[in-house]
Amino acid sequence: MFALVDCNSFYASCEQIFQPQLRGKPLVVLSNNDGFIVARSPEAKALGIKDLQPFFKIESQLRQHQVAIFSSNYPLYGDISQRVMSTLQAFSPKVEVYSIDEMFLSLAPNCVDPAYGQHIKNTLWRQVRMPVSVGIAPTKTLAKLANRVAKKKPELKGCCLLDAAFKWEWVLKRVPVTAVWGINARTAKRLADLPVRSAYDLATANTDWVQKRTNIAVVRTQAELNGISCLALEDAPPAKKQIYCTRSFGKHVTDLNPVLEGVSLYATRAAEKLRQQNQRVLAMHVFIHTSPFKPPFYSASRVTRLLYPTDDTRVIIQTARLLATELFKPGYAYLKAGVGLIELVDNACRQTDLFHPGQSQKADALMGVLDSINRAQGRGTVFFAAQGVEKPWSMRQQFTSPCYTTRWSDLPIVTA
Repeated sequence: MFALVDCNSFYASCEQIFQPQLRGKPLVVLSNNDGFIVARSPEAKALGIKDLQPFFKIESQLRQHQVAIFSSNYPLYGDISQRVMSTLQAFSPKVEVYSIDEMFLSLAPNCVDPAYGQHIKNTLWRQVRMPVSVGIAPTKTLAKLANRVAKKKPELKGCCLLDAAFKWEWVLKRVPVTAVWGINARTAKRLADLPVRSAYDLATANTDWVQKRTNIAVVRTQAELNGISCLALEDAPPAKKQIYCTRSFGKHVTDLNPVLEGVSLYATRAAEKLRQQNQRVLAMHVFIHTSPFKPPFYSASRVTRLLYPTDDTRVIIQTARLLATELFKPGYAYLKAGVGLIELVDNACRQTDLFHPGQSQKADALMGVLDSINRAQGRGTVFFAAQGVEKPWSMRQQFTSPCYTTRWSDLPIVTA
């Protein structure tokens, strides 16, 4: 049996942990550059605030209803996620971190009980102050649906167990096929000819027909809906095939220097992620563009190959700056830039150029020291001057909460 533990309104709940006076009140979290609404508390949803609405369009509505507004605080969210996942690992030796706010657990037979799901839920609230929903079922796909039911049925108190065919059959008949994990709108359109409208329709459809119209992944999903487990837990997520870091500038920039500083910062972030998954890069992609809504519009990008596989931030920054300089044209107001590492190789089996020795051991050691300092003291403690110091171009974050758990100066102070 599998359990899926999913944090409720994760970003919003993270903001409420250290500001408990906001619990039970409407709250929204904005995207990068304070552009769109990306998270809402249940109370904000009840006010009719939609997901991904532009902030500038509904700011007056939010103010009118006294909705708490926060910019995205990813250091805080990442740390709270780690605390949630560490707490969950005590409930099962076999786990899979599916996303920043979801984790699958493999449950022993004696733990398959709604009371055990409530125990998981209560423990996370007591230790992390994170509200969660728990779905338990014989397959990962059914566990996803069970979690959906746990969120929508208040009488279940946040935990749903589907341990018999008649139980999940009841759920499947009431869920649209697009709500099934792995079935997107395009796949649902292909299935509509049968017709397949609900999850139950997919579960009972002719398997040969489903495979002919779609692919083997959907056939596995169909088996999972019938209680046959086809998806095992993944001990570690697969390494990304490409790494991109893109951001909008906080304001339109017309000079080359802010563009170069932004590209240097994005190259640094991409290089950090590259080393985290123990890989090196052979080809890079850099782009810049203006706003498509404010003429004149200009967009340009370029791809280049490196001389040898590297994870050296200095080399990646230098290459990104050279490309950005070639792309930059005066007379335009630039809104966004990005750096992509698009051809990655494993660190253990890299092949160097015949005429170049490749990355030096000194560079390996330097990157290791850089990462260790920033892990211990916080990201950005040691940085490259190319990234800039004041960064007046950086993205807007007018409503950022303190980094309560990752920055010494932001630690909460309790006076007794």
